[in-house]
Amino acid sequence: MKLDRVNVTIEGGEDTPLPRMLPVEQHFPREAITDVPAAVRAALEGVPRSDVRGRRIAITAGSRGIPHIVETLATVVNVLREWGAEPFLVPAMGSHGGATAEGQLELLEGYGITEASVDAPIRSSMEVAETTEVDGVPLYCDRNAHGADGIVVVNKIKPHSNYKGDYESGLCKMMVIGLGKHKGATMFHSLGFARFPEIVPKAAVAQLKKLNVVCALGLVENAYDGLAVIEALPPDQMVAREKDLLRQAKDIMGKLLMSEIDVLIVDEIGKNISGQGMDPTVTGRASSGLPGFVAPPIRRIVVRDVSEPSHGNAAGVGVADLITLRCFNKIDLGAMYTNGITARNLEGARLPMVVNSDKQALAVALLTTLGVDPAAARIVRIRNTKKLHKIEMSETYLPEIRGSEQFTVLGDSRPFRFDGDGNILD
Repeated sequence: MKLDRVNVTIEGGEDTPLPRMLPVEQHFPREAITDVPAAVRAALEGVPRSDVRGRRIAITAGSRGIPHIVETLATVVNVLREWGAEPFLVPAMGSHGGATAEGQLELLEGYGITEASVDAPIRSSMEVAETTEVDGVPLYCDRNAHGADGIVVVNKIKPHSNYKGDYESGLCKMMVIGLGKHKGATMFHSLGFARFPEIVPKAAVAQLKKLNVVCALGLVENAYDGLAVIEALPPDQMVAREKDLLRQAKDIMGKLLMSEIDVLIVDEIGKNISGQGMDPTVTGRASSGLPGFVAPPIRRIVVRDVSEPSHGNAAGVGVADLITLRCFNKIDLGAMYTNGITARNLEGARLPMVVNSDKQALAVALLTTLGVDPAAARIVRIRNTKKLHKIEMSETYLPEIRGSEQFTVLGDSRPFRFDGDGNILD
């Protein structure tokens, strides 16, 4: 369903006085690996070559955006082939991509992951084999991976967008839900997110006893689109080590460092950015309703668009207050609803108020934020919840950020500028 226009009347009109905006840099730990292929090779040196020689090895490729993922996967392929293995990739992403084999291939292609770029076949299927059970719940594995002689699990370790614990998004979850495809993800999510911190590692241990996992490659991202950690883990160390790597990921990830926000403008959301489109670790708003997400108080969130790699899946948009017509018209309701049903999380698939333009969204956001002078509002604009080092903040923040080691003002302030349709000019 597409809309041409929303007939909305805004008290006082759209020409709300707005503060001037400053380009600002937030500062986070910068540790990064400069030569990713070399680091991948070095990490894999501890893997016994006899475990892969002459064998068909499945390598997992997930649905999250990961820096240098094409280089990483291509290097794993090259190393395994040099050791005498026959490597291939499998999409390990639960129900994403509309829960179809074609959709999951399309998601990978959006990240640049193709048979040509990694120099290996990609075998995409939604068929699974039942492997074992945990607490009476059956576990599954992608049939292509299950039929291989070994599996290399590759994934980013990061905070999850719906729950908090010692194990969130990472290698364990990919073993259980990613490789479980739609059937496994649906079965596992039926337990509810509140049980995930305890049952995800337990299920991963159960899977490791049944699947021939050669090794796991754990990746930790910094706040600057770089990789801070590339570590190969033997199966018997994977679960214990992931807990430590998650703590490191939380320490170095990007955050919003200001004290409070009246209006947060998010240029784009998407599954490539976070499982919930906008990372609740950044916004403090989790559609699951579970506690533990700490962020500056944010009174209104405006979402402008859905990222292209997300292919219309706007899961998580339900925590926003306003979205633009442009954003609404890009949403693939089928993909978003499938994701929400599988995750047992309908709240994230709800639609916020839809307005025609960025200008209207700001006007409504400020009009409905009681007690705030629009011209002096605390407004923050970010590209998305992964790119948080270079942002925009209203001049109202100057007393807070002047002299702070956490912020650097990068230039002069400037007014909001809109095109003829009322959308922000970049």
